[in-house]
Amino acid sequence: MKRKKRVYIIISIVIIYLALIYFLHYSEQGAPGSHIRTVGDAFWYSIVTLTTVGYGDVLPVSREGRAIGVVFLLLSTGLLVTLIGTVVSFLRGEAFPMLLLFFRRSKNWYYFADFSAESDTLAKDILHEDENAVIIYGIRRDEEIETPDYPCMFLNVSPSRIVDQKHGKGKKCTFFFMKENDIGVNMKAIGLHQLPIDVYARTTSGRENMSGNIHFFHSYDCCARSYWRTNPIHTSEKIIVLIGFGHYGEALLERAILTNIISSSQEICYHVFGDASRFLRIHQNLHKIYYINKRVYHHDSIFFHKESWTVHHDILKNADRIIICEDDENLGWDILWKLQRYFVTGGRIDIRTSRAAPGVNYFGTDEEIYTANQIIRTRLNEAAVTMNNLFRESIAAPTLDWDDLDDLLKQSKIAAADHIFLKLRILLQVEKQLELNRESCMLAYNAYSEAKKDPVLLDELRRIEHIRWLHFYYYYNWSYGPKRDDTLRQHPLIRDYDDLSEEEKTHHDFAWELLHGIAYRL
Repeated sequence: MKRKKRVYIIISIVIIYLALIYFLHYSEQGAPGSHIRTVGDAFWYSIVTLTTVGYGDVLPVSREGRAIGVVFLLLSTGLLVTLIGTVVSFLRGEAFPMLLLFFRRSKNWYYFADFSAESDTLAKDILHEDENAVIIYGIRRDEEIETPDYPCMFLNVSPSRIVDQKHGKGKKCTFFFMKENDIGVNMKAIGLHQLPIDVYARTTSGRENMSGNIHFFHSYDCCARSYWRTNPIHTSEKIIVLIGFGHYGEALLERAILTNIISSSQEICYHVFGDASRFLRIHQNLHKIYYINKRVYHHDSIFFHKESWTVHHDILKNADRIIICEDDENLGWDILWKLQRYFVTGGRIDIRTSRAAPGVNYFGTDEEIYTANQIIRTRLNEAAVTMNNLFRESIAAPTLDWDDLDDLLKQSKIAAADHIFLKLRILLQVEKQLELNRESCMLAYNAYSEAKKDPVLLDELRRIEHIRWLHFYYYYNWSYGPKRDDTLRQHPLIRDYDDLSEEEKTHHDFAWELLHGIAYRL
């Protein structure tokens, strides 16, 4: 848009000057003693006047010519400044950066549609991993953010022009659209599906993968996955409170449902404070895996409270963990202040905040969420991709590559991969979170090999995996059916573990045996 505006300005200036030159020549060509007899003379006079040189060799003598001369004099300074400013702006804002890009085609290019706190954080993380990366920004959305102190350029041109400048040479070209739920931006991202680039657009809805090179990422899901990985559930925890049930609260509960399974007889009770009506309308099979608003011995449960958290002193006092996850950060800090000042709390308190806050247990900062690992997910989903590859190699029937999986299957693999961290802890009988590497996987696999010798332990591991598997499919509203039907969302294994045949129970062994293959692939 700015480029078109500059073009319109230049065209307008040219038209005005051509019109003035024509009328000057028309007025002077027949006047007695006139020095302006040709269009060339009129043009020379306009140039001398425009540049404020004023040789005096050519002057208008007619009344009309002098009037036009006055117009030239009045407009010359303003038009000259405008013309020079437009040219300089074009050279500085487009021509020179495009020329610089031409000579840096061998580097990785990362283009951000706008400059904001989120894109600034992600760009810094990219430069930390690739110091030779070329960072390109489009428009500046947040004027309060200081100009970056790292090498970058602002270039407000169409994405296709940037791709054309790359000429397919050198390394990759990646585009980011960081403005959340901007329909125009997301449609622009979808429109890039034919270009040889990877596109990542931030949204709260839509599939994670739209086509081969179009990816949508959810900052709330990134926050939730990061939280439960760095703050895993412990076997001693029985009561977990979530205060705030907006986007962040839903994402945290979703990941807890899909991941927090460490025993077949666990009894974790989640207390949710916030409007959960939409969540319950969507996930209608939730009651099949949790007792809703009722606590039962050796079973997980979820209480969805309609009243304020401030009236439940006993719950707050007995909670092992309180998670403040309001979408509005200011409201979250107000809740923390009230909790610390007026309430007795027995467990830890975690608060979501976009900025680091000393003295409190915080999570969800921009530095945690907006990283290449979270957004591009090259390492975050590495275990899920590896699991899919191992599965493909283990069966004779043709199966899909990771990039060809639909969204449900990808989410299924991701949920299974996230649970690997808990599998390591279950097998090695430790509470602390372990790194997913060759050593930990081999130790866990050796423990699994020993557990297989004990029918009781083996049955417990199968039961845990079946519960985790059921959690995923019930969460996505699947139900039992005599045969798998993706359209009807039915699966023959969606039954209680005790109702499965011995052969069906063995289907879950693969999830534990994968540890051996993962150890040598990661």
